[in-house]
Amino acid sequence: MSPSIADLLRPLRALAPPNRLDRDQRLRLRMAIATGLVIALPFAFVYAFVFLINAVGLPLLEWANERPYTGEFYVDPVLLTVVVLVGLAVQYRYGPRTVLRSVGGRRVSPDEYPELHAAVTRLAAQADVPKPDVAVARTELPNAFAVGTPGNGTVVVTTALLEALDDDERDAVVAHELAHLANRDASLMTVAWVLPTVTYYLAVLAFYVLYGLFRFLSVGGGSGGNRDGRALAVGIVVITVSAVLTLTVSAMFWFGSVLIHRVLSRYREYAADGAAAEITGSPAALASALETLDESMPAVPERDLREFDGGAEALYVAPLESRAFGDEELVSTDVFPETHPPTRERVRRLRERAGEAA
Repeated sequence: MSPSIADLLRPLRALAPPNRLDRDQRLRLRMAIATGLVIALPFAFVYAFVFLINAVGLPLLEWANERPYTGEFYVDPVLLTVVVLVGLAVQYRYGPRTVLRSVGGRRVSPDEYPELHAAVTRLAAQADVPKPDVAVARTELPNAFAVGTPGNGTVVVTTALLEALDDDERDAVVAHELAHLANRDASLMTVAWVLPTVTYYLAVLAFYVLYGLFRFLSVGGGSGGNRDGRALAVGIVVITVSAVLTLTVSAMFWFGSVLIHRVLSRYREYAADGAAAEITGSPAALASALETLDESMPAVPERDLREFDGGAEALYVAPLESRAFGDEELVSTDVFPETHPPTRERVRRLRERAGEAA
């Protein structure tokens, strides 16, 4: 039997270097899908409420007022599009500043951190991206992340990371963050956190409305004469139904948006690991840095861990999961995937890459 074309090409494929183009295309495809979902979910969220208002709210209004209600609640799609796009644009523009403030990051000059600035300048040139700003956060948590775009980005490192890593390991981490800027996934991750934030606070608001109603009734607020009995019952029913529906819908969309955010976060780490290995030419340096950061996490004070937890943890080079949060963590990894692939698996891939390059 004559060999097939695939058989004839197999030896050539074995000699070819890893196809970075294919990897970049897969990342771009995932980012395009994630971007579409980030834009589509706010529309779905609003129209879910429109549906519930028409299906439940208006009949409830008729029952409360004891008279029919003609008409239907409507949201102009053009106006909604403008509001959603403006909201995403505002987050795209100002989200990085918010993240920086949340972790106490401060932009530093070359005079303050000359070696760090020199490393960022050199590695940015190797990665073919404009040099980003450099910020440092004073904390005992060793970590780093990047926010913004290639032309307007910031690489953030913590003082603990600078103390824990040697020069080669630090350069590997910086290259990893520059890869996030080059891939533009740092800005997408920031924008993608808008809906989880909005839905979370709506759910919290609905919960406190229900809690306040319960407290009101438990202290005797429900007692009254027959004349006010129906009005009180109507108020209780309307508030309860509205709060329960708001809580349910918000929780559903919070779950979906967080899931998308975390799935994208996991894949982008592999892409940035590979790019950092190519930029520095030393996969082993990044593997060593990840091992050092992972081993240092258990010793980090819980206060520092909590200051860095909450939305931005998906941006970090090293994950925070399973680090002294117990049962109080907001996003349980028993339900959601972790923000990062297992560090052991990332290190294994980098070690294998270092062996291939040797």
